[in-house]
Amino acid sequence: MLSRYKYILWDFDGVIINSNPARTLGFKKVLEDFPNDQVEKLLDFHNDNGGLSRYVKFRYFYEEIRGEEVDEHQIQNLANQFSLIMKQILTNPQLLIQDSVSFIQHNCSQIQMHIVSGSDGQELRFLCEKLGISNCFKSISGSPTPKTELVRYLVESEIIDPQITCLIGDSINDFEAANDNNIDFFGFNNPELIGFGIGFINDFKF
Repeated sequence: MLSRYKYILWDFDGVIINSNPARTLGFKKVLEDFPNDQVEKLLDFHNDNGGLSRYVKFRYFYEEIRGEEVDEHQIQNLANQFSLIMKQILTNPQLLIQDSVSFIQHNCSQIQMHIVSGSDGQELRFLCEKLGISNCFKSISGSPTPKTELVRYLVESEIIDPQITCLIGDSINDFEAANDNNIDFFGFNNPELIGFGIGFINDFKF
């Protein structure tokens, strides 16, 4: 199914690493001084929008849930706290999703691979280095740049050819980033994506 592609763009959370429980914990810890009902609303938004960055989610928390103005300094401070927690938890190699990681390691010499994620870009590069998978990827990019723009940059810079590229993700935001840039999309690790894009990957066989 993936053999025709010369380039594969990967989401990170829920596709390469089982990080979703850690991300939920991170939001709870960073926002522990706020009312529980407000934090729960943020977690609902987080779970419904897995591909969006923490910067968007923290802004949503203030502006939409709390009805308050928030500046970039406050958002960055929350994001920095969140990243420290992630760097402590997500360097555990047991959290890697072995099915997808095995495919990546087996094929990265033949297929050019890139990470485009809603997670913080610097944090992603740190985690991939610690997890020993950095060398599998031509580039590792993340927020605060939105995922659609990350993909667009790869297309417009002619780093990838959209005709022979696919994006693999586990959220509707991943599908939208692929669709916005006329790139094939495959859902993975989220049955709600069955019917979106070219197909749904149940497992990686190589």
